[in-house]
Amino acid sequence: MALIARLPDIVANKISAGEVVQRPASVVKELIENCIDAGADKITVSIKDAGKELIRIVDNGAGMLREDALLCVERFATSKITGVEDLDTLQSLGFRGEALASISSVSHFELKTRTAKELLGLRLRYEGGILAEESEVQGEPGTTISVRNLFYNVPARRKFLKSNATEYQHIFEIVKSFALAYPEIEWRMYSDDEELFHLKTPDILERLNVFYGNDFSASMIELSEENDYLSIRGFLGKPVMQKRRKLDQYFFINRRLVQNRMLSQAVQQAYGDLLVERQTPFVLLFIGIDPSRVDVNVHPAKLEIRFDDERSVRNMFYPVLKRSIQLQDFSPDIQARENDEFSPAPTQEISFRKLAFQDIPNRSMSTRDLYANYRAGAFDDPSFSRPSALKQEDMFSPQSASEYVLPDRELREGDYVLSSLLLSRLSEDEAVPNPQETEPKIWQLHNKYLICQIRTGLMIIDQHVAHERVLYERAVDVMSQNVPNSQQLLFPQKVEFRPWEFEVFEEIREDLNRLGFNLRMFGKQTVMIEGVPQDVKPGTEVTILQDMIAEYQDNASRLKPDKRDNLAKSYSCRNAIMAGQKLSLEEMRTLIDNLFATREPYSCPHGRPVIIKLSLDQLDRMFGRK
Repeated sequence: MALIARLPDIVANKISAGEVVQRPASVVKELIENCIDAGADKITVSIKDAGKELIRIVDNGAGMLREDALLCVERFATSKITGVEDLDTLQSLGFRGEALASISSVSHFELKTRTAKELLGLRLRYEGGILAEESEVQGEPGTTISVRNLFYNVPARRKFLKSNATEYQHIFEIVKSFALAYPEIEWRMYSDDEELFHLKTPDILERLNVFYGNDFSASMIELSEENDYLSIRGFLGKPVMQKRRKLDQYFFINRRLVQNRMLSQAVQQAYGDLLVERQTPFVLLFIGIDPSRVDVNVHPAKLEIRFDDERSVRNMFYPVLKRSIQLQDFSPDIQARENDEFSPAPTQEISFRKLAFQDIPNRSMSTRDLYANYRAGAFDDPSFSRPSALKQEDMFSPQSASEYVLPDRELREGDYVLSSLLLSRLSEDEAVPNPQETEPKIWQLHNKYLICQIRTGLMIIDQHVAHERVLYERAVDVMSQNVPNSQQLLFPQKVEFRPWEFEVFEEIREDLNRLGFNLRMFGKQTVMIEGVPQDVKPGTEVTILQDMIAEYQDNASRLKPDKRDNLAKSYSCRNAIMAGQKLSLEEMRTLIDNLFATREPYSCPHGRPVIIKLSLDQLDRMFGRK
């Protein structure tokens, strides 16, 4: 007897559904693609219980006759292609003929459709992929598909769905990306019978304002370039709008939303030093290219693509972006609002390599020792002699400057142009003098790092992550000990949450109160902030709360940390001083003192190093003195 048997179609469809339909957002994506391929210019998306109870997509496209309607739910049945050669000229979003078969096999599936020529439409109802009912119905031309109780017959898959807030966010992002890619289509979206948006305007910039706030489009860099190989058009965000996640980067190849590492890296490199570490710019780019040069049949979700000549695409793509960015004036806008959505940025928790402090000779063995070295101030080694002071005009005279000019040579990527560093004039306010000679020497480097002279050498502190460590431990202690930590606002601030934000808010509301946020409900999804923790900077109350919720949700969906620990991390990261913020001498001293009072001063809550120590021994070896 043969051991190998052909699987029944219903079983094969359920297995296929595991690849094509990963979550409710996958269903929304596949159904919307069918609507667009059908020529619809009006699409309505309705969901309930974040898509777990209901997903309904209504379009006014071409509709289907009975024969096509019955076939569309069959596996590998499609009108998009007839042979493999059609993949070289593919113009449609769908082409495999798997989506509807997979969706119907794991849900209660209903299809209503009517063509413009027919007086009555057709209604088909499926349960677990099996046709349960067929009838004629009245209705407008087009197609309506309702997907109820997704994964009801695959409990293992339903069990692994995330929280409603997470699943809702994925659905919203999918619909938003299509609404931006197809401005000629009128879009409407409902969640639990509440209208989220209704977009009629074909202007992409106006749609950006709807999704990201008023005047968001004013900070866009528009670009457009076309040659015989490819066309590039779209918008880039100015560096002031940079974020620490790539959720708001949209790449469309022939109007298909894709993910491509080469394109993301090219954008990051085009911005170069305009970006702060780990931050990414807003991107909305449309790339047109001959379909025969792109392979879209790479991933079941059709999100990944491959170019036949990736090097050529990059060589054309990168210079266009670089030129567009270089032509811009990025002077700060005096009218930029502090509570703008893109001003502060939620961070992604990235695995950083921790410094091996044991490899550094003469390192302090404890926080107490390191703190003692810091407080000790100047060196006690009598053999150390200070160089005689040079006049600034002598150091930077044209005669002496000529000695430091580097020889002409071709610069390679990664080379350092030392002449620009050696010849740059040090302004008086860049080195902060210490009022007492016995006090430790502290300087702020590029408004980003603190350099401190200690007995055994020097140490460098990242001011942002140092403050993050201080705030994190303070937040943990405040919540665990339930001590008062709130200061009342003279004028309460109003926050209007989106549905997924409000769900997260409800989850952490009690701990927010413990942390020091005095919050009062002011409507269905509106909250009044009447008090905030003492570390919150005045004027940032609304922004801090919104960003904390976004980061909390991001951490929860990826890392599943302890709820209170997650809140402390989100609060400390969003409220810490940022790179680029100038500190006074007293502020620097206070920050360092508070850092060494923490339980773990060597790393931030996300694992990044806070302190790097450089000993005299190491410096002597670098300069060939030993």
